[in-house]
Amino acid sequence: MMRPARLSPLDLPAEDLQRCHDLLGPSAWQALAGRRVFVTGGTGFVGKWLLGTLIDADEVFGLDCRITVLSRDPTNFQHQWPAMAERVEWVAGDVRDFPIGSTRYDVIVHAATDVVAQATPHDVFTTCVDGTRRVMGLARACGATRLLLLSSGAVYGRMPAGMTHVPETYLGGPDPLLAASAYGEGKRASEWLAVHAGIDGLAVGVARLFAVVGPHLPLDKHFAIGNFLRSALDKTDIVIQGDGTPHRSYLYAADMAAWLWAILLRGDSGRAYNVGAQESISIRDLATTVFDMLDTDSRIRVLTPATAGREPERYVPDTRLARARLDLPAPLGLKDAILRTARWHQRPPPSQGIVP
Repeated sequence: MMRPARLSPLDLPAEDLQRCHDLLGPSAWQALAGRRVFVTGGTGFVGKWLLGTLIDADEVFGLDCRITVLSRDPTNFQHQWPAMAERVEWVAGDVRDFPIGSTRYDVIVHAATDVVAQATPHDVFTTCVDGTRRVMGLARACGATRLLLLSSGAVYGRMPAGMTHVPETYLGGPDPLLAASAYGEGKRASEWLAVHAGIDGLAVGVARLFAVVGPHLPLDKHFAIGNFLRSALDKTDIVIQGDGTPHRSYLYAADMAAWLWAILLRGDSGRAYNVGAQESISIRDLATTVFDMLDTDSRIRVLTPATAGREPERYVPDTRLARARLDLPAPLGLKDAILRTARWHQRPPPSQGIVP
């Protein structure tokens, strides 16, 4: 079901919305027909994609679902995206202590954990743990039947030497003595809280998200690919502080949205699925690829010499389980993902919401 080209909910490209629907399968959305959906983290990068694809599916497939979003500052988000003011209902509050009313929700998407804001390790950890505890309290009070928990590949900690792609069966973890482990440890605790909440009739899907690229990814934060895209678009030099050898992989955001909805709608309850791409690339090669794809003559400067013979650090998922169990095709390739993201950042001024 193709539609005229347009930029639709939250300025997501129409071709990406269509890609999400094609990957997931239009019939899958019918599980949300007539349902009430509660979303935490709906105003962040991942949240915008979940919210935008859900709103688009609601319109395209006539789902007639009602959407409520938790936000610390709904007014600011509605100012940026006026069409959202009336399209969704809002609850103002922090995920750790937001008010739980008497409204019934059928489905909860818990995506709240700000990895962009400057927060202390303690705040990161308590947002993960206390936020999930509060969400489970909501699930118990409102009679929800499905819940999607957004977790992270950070739960695995550092991948051991010789492992190129980490599977869901790997039982490693972050170093609990490091302050920097707050996010990974917080997500591990969140998974336990969600899966073992003991709420009758609640199916819990866990998505362990790895690196992503696409529209709405900040270009001025700590995301390497975002920084490289900004430099390429501005035609400025890239400076890599380390030695450029760590390996990452990047899933395109439209594919990410389809995978996350697939976990919620047809994943096994109590099971975790890796969400990411398997196309591994070093940080230095990633910079080179971005510059080559966007045809810039800027330079790449690597500040730290690589140590000969040292195994590169990796953060790359094994996604065979998700693709097989959830019936998902291969994701968009990295080069296409880079081009689509760059094209979005070079577009005319945003349409500010839903375009008729």
